[in-house]
Amino acid sequence: MEIFKILSVLLCYPEQELIDAVPELEDRLAKLQVNSAFLLPLLKDLREKELLVLQEEYVNLFDRGRNYSLHMFEHIHGEDRIRGQALVDLMAEYQSKGFEISVVDELPDYLPLFLEFLSVCEKEQAIELLTAAIDVIGHIGKKLQEVNSIYGGVFALLEQYSLKKPVPLLTPPIRDMDEALEKFGPNIEGVEPLLQPNTCKICPAYDQNKGESHGLSR
Repeated sequence: MEIFKILSVLLCYPEQELIDAVPELEDRLAKLQVNSAFLLPLLKDLREKELLVLQEEYVNLFDRGRNYSLHMFEHIHGEDRIRGQALVDLMAEYQSKGFEISVVDELPDYLPLFLEFLSVCEKEQAIELLTAAIDVIGHIGKKLQEVNSIYGGVFALLEQYSLKKPVPLLTPPIRDMDEALEKFGPNIEGVEPLLQPNTCKICPAYDQNKGESHGLSR
């Protein structure tokens, strides 16, 4: 479903390519007849704000505020040992469909990457996978809405495609990076790929024809 790719792009770190792609994104949303009201504040800021301001706000929100982390399993497992197996299982799901993760420093539960994967799945499967993750997606969205973030609308729109409403998360996760670093840290060459080969370059801008964006490749 193309909408998931668009939302994936919008959740990524703002680069000039994304700013330049905003008119195309708006055009595609209109053609898909998506209720883009959820996205108006974000699209407005992307059109009007300076790139450096957008980048600073993004980092302050997603990279320095763990309540809003885009790594889904952090909100469920933190960095507890069980997260390691969950990451392996999700990676296996990507591989089962013939895709590899080519972003050298990203974990499989990164939401933009997950949404990109949904965009290449059959519609029924994409909706099922989204529904399976909707509790944590709803949790992040609620946190963003509490601080009136422009990104909250992305999560509200995702909820519209789920087969069920999100249920609140109950148990706060354990914070311990050791397990993730042990499983997914630098290899002996000193680089940090998650999966190889079949790498593709990250392309933050929307490109429907090339099918490139955040690090999935066949």
